[in-house]
Order: sequence, then C-alpha cells, then structure tokens
Amino acid sequence: MGRVVANELVGAAWPSAQPGVDPVLYGHVILDPVGAFEARSLQTFRLIYTVGRYGIDDTGSIRVVFRFMGDWGAFQTSDPTGYNYVTAHASTIAQLSLNYANTGHQRPWFKSLTVRLHGGYLSEGDTITIVFGDTSQGSPGMKMQTFCEPGFEFKVLADVCAVGHYYPLPDTPHISIVPGEVHEWKAVLPSLRRPGEVFHLGIKAEDKWGNPTDQASGRFKFRSSHPVKGLPETLDYSLGEKSMVLDNLWVEESGIVRIQVQDESGTCVAEAGPLLIQEGECSGYWGDLHGQSGESIGLTTSRDYFEFARNKSFLDVTGHQANDFQVNNAFWNYLNELTAEYHEDGRFVVFPGYEWSGNTAVGGDRNVFFRDEGRQIRRSSHALLEDRSDIDTDAPSAAQLFEDLQGEDCVVYAHVGGRYADITLAHDPCLETSMEIHSAWGTFEWLLTDGFPLGHRSGVVCNSDGHKGRPGASYPGASTFGAYGGLTCFLTNDLTRDGIFECLRRRHHYGTTGCRMHMEVSVQFDQDATVFERDPNAFPYTKRSKSREVIMGDIVQTTASEATLKLSVLAHSPIERIEVRNGTEVLEIFRPYTSAELGNRIRVIWSGAEYRGRGRQSSWTGRAVFRDCRIKQFSKINAWNHERRLERCSRNTVEWDAITTGNFGGFDVWINEGNAAQLDLTTNRGTIRKTLETVGLEDTVLEAGGLERQLRVFRLPDENPHREVDHELRIRLKPNCDNPLWICVTTEDGFQAWSSPVFVFQ
Repeated sequence: MGRVVANELVGAAWPSAQPGVDPVLYGHVILDPVGAFEARSLQTFRLIYTVGRYGIDDTGSIRVVFRFMGDWGAFQTSDPTGYNYVTAHASTIAQLSLNYANTGHQRPWFKSLTVRLHGGYLSEGDTITIVFGDTSQGSPGMKMQTFCEPGFEFKVLADVCAVGHYYPLPDTPHISIVPGEVHEWKAVLPSLRRPGEVFHLGIKAEDKWGNPTDQASGRFKFRSSHPVKGLPETLDYSLGEKSMVLDNLWVEESGIVRIQVQDESGTCVAEAGPLLIQEGECSGYWGDLHGQSGESIGLTTSRDYFEFARNKSFLDVTGHQANDFQVNNAFWNYLNELTAEYHEDGRFVVFPGYEWSGNTAVGGDRNVFFRDEGRQIRRSSHALLEDRSDIDTDAPSAAQLFEDLQGEDCVVYAHVGGRYADITLAHDPCLETSMEIHSAWGTFEWLLTDGFPLGHRSGVVCNSDGHKGRPGASYPGASTFGAYGGLTCFLTNDLTRDGIFECLRRRHHYGTTGCRMHMEVSVQFDQDATVFERDPNAFPYTKRSKSREVIMGDIVQTTASEATLKLSVLAHSPIERIEVRNGTEVLEIFRPYTSAELGNRIRVIWSGAEYRGRGRQSSWTGRAVFRDCRIKQFSKINAWNHERRLERCSRNTVEWDAITTGNFGGFDVWINEGNAAQLDLTTNRGTIRKTLETVGLEDTVLEAGGLERQLRVFRLPDENPHREVDHELRIRLKPNCDNPLWICVTTEDGFQAWSSPVFVFQ
C-alpha cells in the first residue's frame, strides 16, 4: 500500500474531549476493495462500519471526511444513474440519512459525508454499509481524482452519543491512486548555461492529467540542433520508470540547443529547449518555491513532494510552504530535517520556510524562506494547533512579521492564494523583494503594479502554490484551480543557497506560467548611470557603481531623459506578442509578424477574474458562430480541465464552458473565409459581432467588468515560425518618479512570461 501522511505531523485540532479512552468503544471500519486504482477511473467502494461497545444513539452519526484538495466527483444521493451516487444502509431496520458537504468539516478534511441514524439505535456489532459509486441502479460509479496519491484516505469519525462531537476512529483505510496510460512525452532542459558548464536532460511520460506514468517504455534516439557532449545516441526507457535524467551533459561552443526525442520510427515525441549556451556572468536555474503537501492542506507526503520536484519536474530550486497555523512543532522540525537532507549545492537547492497565512485584513499571505535550517517560525496564529506553548512567538499581522524577521537571513514574497496580500497595509523593502504574480490560483499582475505608485521596487516570481504534491509541474486537474502552476528562472553565477538569495535580493529573475523560455532584458544609457546593489530607499549606504547597461531587477539613477530597452526571447513555441511596459503603461505591443503575414486563423480569448478575494473565479459560457464560412481546423488554448466543454460542435460553431482566475483561455480556428463571412460571438459576459474581414492584427476587445475581465478577438498568421526574437525600443523616461521598465511575453500555446522590472529614476 502507499504512503500515508503521518497523523502526528498534521496540524488538525481534533476534539480534546472523548467519551472514553479505549478505541473499542467507538467501533471500527473496513474498506473493500483496497489496492491501486487509476486516476479518473470509475470505481465502487464499500465502507463497512461496525458499531463499538458504546453503540450509537438515536440521531447519532458517523462522518467520512476527505482532504479538501481532492478533485474526485462530488458525492450525490439524488440521481441513482449519475456519477458519484452514494447509498447507505444499516444491518437493522434503523433508518439512515445522508448529507454531503464540500466544506462540511474542519480543515484539511473539509469534504464530508455524514450518515445519521433516525428512529432507533444501533448496538455493538451492528453495521452501517456505505457504497461510494453505487452502480446497482445505473450509476457509472465514483470518479477518482485526477492526480496520483499513494495514500488516499477514507477517514471515519463517530458521534456515538449524538452530541455533535465527532471523534476519529483509530484506523483509517486508504487506497493508492496511480497514473493512467501515456498521453504525452515531455523532455526538459535548462534555458541558460555557459560553454563547458554541465546540465541535465529530463525525460518523462505523462498521462492525460499530467501525472508521470510508469506505463511507458521504448527506445529513443536524440537529434540535437547543436553538439551536446555526453548525450547518448539512444536511450532505453524501461517500463515501470516514471522519469529518467541524463546527467553530465555539456556544450563546448556558444549556440542554441533544442533536442528532439525520437522514437524508433523517427517520429519526434518531445522536444526539449531552447537552451542558450553563451559566455556570461550568469546561468539560469528554474525553481518552484511555493507548494504544500498532505501535512497541511495538500496531498502526498513532504518527502514525496521533494522527490517529485527533483526527479519528476527536474527543478533546480524548490521550497515547501505550509500554512503556518497548521504547522505543528513536530512537522516544522521534520521539514527542516528534510530540507537539509535534500539540499545539494550545485544540483538541487532547497530552502526551509513556511507560508505566513494571516487574513487579508492584517496583511495577507506571505512566503518566508530562510537561508538556513533551525530558525524560529513566526506564525500568524495557532488556529489549528493544540500545543499553545509557543504562542508568544506568533506575529499576528504582516507588519509584526516584518518586525520580528529583522536580523534574520531570509527573504519574503507576497502572494495571492485563498487570501491575498494587501501590500498597502505592510511592506518591508529589505525583506520583501518579490511579488508572486502567477500560480495555480491564477494570474495577478496587479499585486506587482499596485506597488508602483507606492514606490515599491519588487521583482517578479511565479510558482505553483500547488497542493497536489507536484511542484514544478502543477496541473489544475478538474478542480476550480484554473491555471497551470508557474516557474521562476533565477539568473545567478552558481546554484547555491547564497547564489539564489543574492539573485532574489537583486531581483535578477523572471517568472513564467510554467514554460522554460529564455529571456534577457537590459536597459542601456547614452552615458554612465548609477547602479545600486540594494534598494537605496531601504539601504541608504548600499554599494554603488557606474554602468551604461543594467539588467532586469536593477535599480538605477540617471540624468538622461531617454533610455533604450533591449530584449531577447527564445521560446519553446511561436511568440504571439511581447508587451513593453513602463509601470502599468504599455509602451509597445511587438509582434514578430506584420499585417501582411496574417492568414485565415482567428483567435478568441477570454480572461480576468471576478475580484481579488477567494471567489475570484469567473465563469465563461459562450458560442462562436462563423457565418458564411467553414472551420477547417480547431485548436484549444489553456484548456487544462478536460471535462469542461470547449469543442467544435458543427462545421462553423464552437461552444465552451470555462473558468478564468486572472489567467486566460481560448481557441484558434482556421477558416475557409468569404467576403461576407461574419463572427457572432455570444457569451454570458457580452457579445461581439464582426465582419471577419475587419478582424485584423489589433485586438477587438469587449470589457466584461470584474477584475481585468475581457473578451478578445484578433487574427494570426496561418503559421508563425517565430520562436526567437530580438527587439529594442527607445523610451522617454518620466521625471520625478520610478520608471519600472519590464516586458510580458505571450506564446501562441498560451504561456506567458514576465521580466522583473528595471527601476530607473532621475
């Protein structure tokens, strides 16, 4: 059987009072069947509860609870022919009622099925049988969750005295959820290395829902665009493997490396890269520093979490961020042991840390990363912790947190999760050097841009904030998480804790929505400018130097009225657009193609959020009818949830049901277009009607309220070959204020990347 999260490491405050000490008093439970079950398969389980010595009184109940992050189908009792139908019966004539609630119990066991006794009682040895996915009346069964979990628990609680007081039974049955068949192969390279510098190539097969699968095998050969030392001619990928890593690869000469992985027939099954080999001070190291495991609100064990980051998503840098009010001292100590164990300078950098999880009213979510193990955790509260012996170490506001962290060797991110950080209430430029603007929760550029008028000089990071134990490859599955998890590229001289910390403190990094593109952004001046090692507003005596060229994240003072921004982007996919920005102002939308290159491809995009808080999901239902023309080809964009509708449903019609959480989704159609062709685009958020000949390079935009919520339509080339772009723009600087100069890149397959701003002031 699989690994189950240890109870003693989970901050879950079960009732301290109990009817009696002996577990035999409450009964016991068995589950049938047990074993391994494929993700998103249909199953039926019988859970049999045998009443203990106390019996169960009239109106007493048992409750089966499940972790909040599971995306298995919600149980229902009304439609015996529908998915996830649940029944229950007693071994006596006693009557039972069932009630399922998505938030019916206490974190992390939010999801609950309560089975209540009516009109009688049960004695020792009597039974209650619950059938999950009861197929006897036509139900297809219970939908398993979309992601793997070695120890999926059916935790049973009993209220034997009918007092509304649920106590956990001592034994918890569990199953393993395992991956399905191969859907897609992935190959992963870093994005920037110097000549002669070693790197590794990661290869894995994923199932339909992004789980690395052990149902893959084959012999592969490699085709590289540039000679790679140490790369074998062939690779035997054995059945049972979930990933393979080829270490000690290097390239002698400068160039761009893209490696195709080909099967025995010569078909390319995956492409890795681009990897830029060039001389310079920095290499690029990829990290996802923000996620949780089953010891808090997530799934799988923390050890599984680090194993996945290193060996399944091929990260260089990671961290673990459990909600502080659920981190008991046993888990904090264990986590510090794990980070010390897995950290390896030059190969895999791991930071100890936690998520300070105060409510938005007192500052909102922050990520705290320590340089070394053994530091004091400063919690926002002890909300789920029975041990209050160290409650005096709490920091109940973000302002207090920053005060308590003075003198600590640490860095802090602000982020948007369930709660969002309100950077207007608290911000410390000495500690909080970055804003997380994308995660599995969505896209939140506003978290960064809110700080510009306040004088904040923060860099850009993106992470998964994943709760499913898959840092670095965090798919949303079938939940309300609408986005793929993000990644951050750290531009630093060496892969060490010191190197990454220095990179963070100087904001020499950029973030993406999960791809590993290479990005360079520099600002050049016609005369020497003053470059500050740290933010002079926070460190008045910081080191200063003179230069005519600075990179992303730098803070620089100039007497010039103009500067030149230069950018270079190497992407895995064709580049759709690049926005060059000064603060919130878009100075230029650069496309690597012209109006003359546009074809018969129409793109429809929906984006934005409801508002900044927990209920930010925006639903989109719509229909696009292309009148007097025919759809020749159809392609989805960011359609991560395979069970949500986005499909071509006739020769000229597309229909969809989607959600966005600040991010975007959409589709492309290639059409057979006539002079009278027209687009009728009707959604729950508004309507766009356009003659197709008027749809061109520039966006047609429908503002749809909410938070940056839009519907957009524009035209693209039939084929766009541009995966490599160099561009520059002369910029007039605004006087008497910061000029945060940064870019946002969007690729045709729906990924985005943002540079940390260069902060220029006169």
